[in-house]
Amino acid sequence: MSVVALKYTKEKKVGEGTYAEVFVGHNKDDESLIAVKMIKVDKFIDGLDMSAIREVKFLQEMHHPNVVGLLDVFVSEEGNLNLVLEFLPSDLEVIIKDKSLVFSEADVKSWLLMILRGVHHCHRNFILHRDLKPSNLLIAPDGQLKVADFGLGRSMSFLPYEKMTPTVVTRWYRAPELLLGARHYTGAIDIWAIGMIFAEMMLRVPYLAGQSDHEQLDITFKALGTPSPQQWPKMEYLPGYNKSTAFKIRHPAPTRQQMQALFSAASDKALTLLCSMICMDPLKRATTVQALMSPYFSDTPLPSKPNDLPKRH
Repeated sequence: MSVVALKYTKEKKVGEGTYAEVFVGHNKDDESLIAVKMIKVDKFIDGLDMSAIREVKFLQEMHHPNVVGLLDVFVSEEGNLNLVLEFLPSDLEVIIKDKSLVFSEADVKSWLLMILRGVHHCHRNFILHRDLKPSNLLIAPDGQLKVADFGLGRSMSFLPYEKMTPTVVTRWYRAPELLLGARHYTGAIDIWAIGMIFAEMMLRVPYLAGQSDHEQLDITFKALGTPSPQQWPKMEYLPGYNKSTAFKIRHPAPTRQQMQALFSAASDKALTLLCSMICMDPLKRATTVQALMSPYFSDTPLPSKPNDLPKRH
């Protein structure tokens, strides 16, 4: 066992996926709590998957209060790659689902601000997250929200002919261009996901929850209107455009009054920001810079301080 591995303990499994397990443990040097993400190499036919290598690379490159911190990396005796991460005891999904917690507008504003700051840091380092959802937004004991799980992350492509996979982002947070099979996309897919999370924080339930990719596109159009080629000029060139039946019924876009009725607690500036992040045409969607400059954040009430945010006890 490596010297680095001997510094850490893995005491309790707190999560498991197809390719990784997450444990809570301690740093033996100072007895601080840590999280260890163990990537199971035996699940990959030809050695370590590129996504695991990318995740380590991205976390090593990024240091930001709203991005999870990578403390160390080591290989265990079994040959598995272990990522030692700062310990974050909760996530935004847990907070949203806990109906005993009451949110104020200032609380939602604070969480959204921290999400945007973290993702802005990713984008200015030319990194797409590609799996933003409440369970991947972890919350530290001091209330700081941190963007985590870069397993689907990749570098932005500036080559128009470089193809990327459209099967990224958990379905409920997946942008319409991905649902239509886009093979080249930008940070706009992360912005759409943030918009969905913003809506979910206000509604306390997922905004658009389809059970299949087809249904996801259908309920997206029902909720936000079926886009026309005039509204989204490049839509007709997407691989799934002619195959999709979602365009057969033309759903009208909701009026401002209808949006206000659905998001009854949202201020006018909150609705304007939300609509800018869930615009169908990715070229017209707000960027992280534009979203961060929204008057919503400077309007009263000001964002809650992280330490004052609702948390589970």
